[in-house]
Amino acid sequence: MSRRGWGVALLTLSVVGTLGLAAVPAPYVIEMPGPVYNTLGTIKDADGKETPLISVSGTATYPTEGELSMLTVYVTGSPDSHPTWFDVAAAWMRPDYAVLPMELLYPAGTTRTDSVNAAKIQMDNSQQEAIAAALTNQGIPFESEIIVAEATPGYPAEKLVKPDDIVKTADGIPIHNVSDLRAVIKSAGIGNSIDLVVERNGATVNLTVGVVASEQDGTTPVIGILCGGKYQFPFEVDISLADVGGSSAGMMFALGIIDTITPGSLNGGENVAGTGEISADGLVGPIGGIVQKAFGARSSGATWMLVPAENCADLVGHIPAGLRDVSVSTLDDAMAALHAISTQLGAKALPHCSAG
Repeated sequence: MSRRGWGVALLTLSVVGTLGLAAVPAPYVIEMPGPVYNTLGTIKDADGKETPLISVSGTATYPTEGELSMLTVYVTGSPDSHPTWFDVAAAWMRPDYAVLPMELLYPAGTTRTDSVNAAKIQMDNSQQEAIAAALTNQGIPFESEIIVAEATPGYPAEKLVKPDDIVKTADGIPIHNVSDLRAVIKSAGIGNSIDLVVERNGATVNLTVGVVASEQDGTTPVIGILCGGKYQFPFEVDISLADVGGSSAGMMFALGIIDTITPGSLNGGENVAGTGEISADGLVGPIGGIVQKAFGARSSGATWMLVPAENCADLVGHIPAGLRDVSVSTLDDAMAALHAISTQLGAKALPHCSAG
């Protein structure tokens, strides 16, 4: 074979090899900016009709202005459908995408269906916690308790706690919401245990449950149950958002509710986006995909973004031009930030991740 022939053959083998590798499934998932939803706006329901994302009935409501948008992340790849190495390589080249190990989002034995179901429970809980946080912020009383939705396989609670158990106390502390239970578990710490008192079919049951590290991040203390808040609110709040899971919209739901039930405009008509878990007592917790959400916020036209303080380290150096981030730890912080933004009094001095 001539030298030219060898060259063509080697080039052909290289191309074929590259294409073959590109088609091989990769053990990763890819995160990218997802849809942005204005909590003060409308969304299409199952029939294609525009309906308010947040509807309140049974109490006075007021007109709103501007946007208070929640941010999402779209994830491609699952144990049932791996991305290719070509997809992964392309994602690595983009500042608004992230490539993560598959097991980070899908621990061993977890299917896409498992993940979707868990995300739905988290979303339902987030909405209830957001309503509770909004009412707490406004000094509106309500009653609450938490009910077990399911126990997670492989965790200490699996063979002890049953669906529909009502958690009454943990280590002697009355439990009124998910935040109360998380605080007791965190206080006990990994490697220890907590004493639960639950109501099961009308009877009182005492349980001792071990505390272990979450498989998802290896540091969060958990017992392995998914719980939902059962609240009795003095008026009805309906949040219409299908096909979106997780708990990261909680803070923005709470702000949208407060804006709806109070006179005036929290944001002064500005386009403000944000993300963060919320607890009934108003604590704002960290979320995943913060960089992708920042790019999603800027693409939506937002000029301000409310960011959980615990996510700041991940966001520094990755904030898109034209977007001003504001670091918040509580719902009160977020309310204060919106006041500064709407009045322009102290807006420039608001704490932000990009300040390092």
